[in-house]
Amino acid sequence: MNTPRPAARGRCKREHDRLNALPGTVNPGQLLFGINQGATFPDLRVWHMKEIAKLDCDGYAIGGLAVGEPTEVMYEIIEAVEPHMPQDKPRYLMGVGTPSNIIEGVARGVDFFDCVMPSRNGRHGKLFTWEGTVNILNAKYSTDDRPISETCGCPVCRRFSRAYLRHLFKAEETLALRLAVLHNLYFYNELTAKIREALDEGRFADFRAAYSEKLAERV
Repeated sequence: MNTPRPAARGRCKREHDRLNALPGTVNPGQLLFGINQGATFPDLRVWHMKEIAKLDCDGYAIGGLAVGEPTEVMYEIIEAVEPHMPQDKPRYLMGVGTPSNIIEGVARGVDFFDCVMPSRNGRHGKLFTWEGTVNILNAKYSTDDRPISETCGCPVCRRFSRAYLRHLFKAEETLALRLAVLHNLYFYNELTAKIREALDEGRFADFRAAYSEKLAERV
């Protein structure tokens, strides 16, 4: 293993601190996160996490996952790295993920996430609901006058049917993309709000048991 020189290892942190100390800095409140890498090698991941933890960054991220490896491998890497992440700093899992991934990430100590999935998948007709995922392009929705989800309070579900949304997709109307993305973003916001609520009320284990697998199912 080639170990980075100590002088090079902290270069980004030192420059970040220098810039933040300047009187004319555009964004003096900008935060710097140390990003853990190491592919799917637990020993390399752990070593790297221990090294970047010495830099006292504002937060720490786990990068380079959710790029094709099996989901269980991603979870195994998170479990290997998490014990070595500073306990008083936010933990960020980069590029993740599905509703189930988010629930499982939280269960393993992750605080926040980012992902194009709700918008990208929405533009391809994949919609997330509390009952599972809906592929609105399926022919069975061509005459379905129900909303995407009868338990959803988003503006799309309050006004439009599955059949209408499917028609928009088939007609290649741009409105289809906007409505699908709106619904998915609403769902993700509601998901994270419910996760926080479950954590605050000490019932996250029950929430996880009820929804982690269910949200990955196809309606």
